Amino acid sequence: MNYTQNKKISQITESTLIIGIDIAKHSHVARAQDFRGIELDKYIEVSNSIEAFNKLIKWLDLICKKHSKDNVVIGMEPTGHYWFTLANYLKRADIKVVIVNPMHVKKSKELDDNNPTKNDIKDAKVIAQLVKDGRYAVPVIPEGVFAELRNAMDIKYDLDKKLNSIKNK
Repeated sequence: MNYTQNKKISQITESTLIIGIDIAKHSHVARAQDFRGIELDKYIEVSNSIEAFNKLIKWLDLICKKHSKDNVVIGMEPTGHYWFTLANYLKRADIKVVIVNPMHVKKSKELDDNNPTKNDIKDAKVIAQLVKDGRYAVPVIPEGVFAELRNAMDIKYDLDKKLNSIKNK
């Protein structure tokens, strides 16, 4: 959906739990905050497995109950292909997933502490702040036949590329 920034901000209400997740190859870091940017719990690290994703959902539910939140928005940086598995899992769990521009994360991380150092815990907070400020996009994650079609088109593209390189030899 193509919302303006104001419409995105208006979707973040007092009852919204905002989660920022820094995606990595082996372990993701998640941080929770409210619509004002107040941190609601300690960060959590989850690996790229179903058990860890279930742990993340339980953590979300616990924070929602503790702080009377009934809406969850999870923001993440689309890092390589590592974010697809988690995003698909969260989408199937009916949790809203949004993505933030990696350049925005890089440019925004100095705002809080005047320090450009990069670490996963800090990046997760910056991602949550960007979601709170409406600086995100809603990804199109195909399902079912459409996902298979996308994969088939990727394979066809690769085969065409290889075929052309063989013909040109």
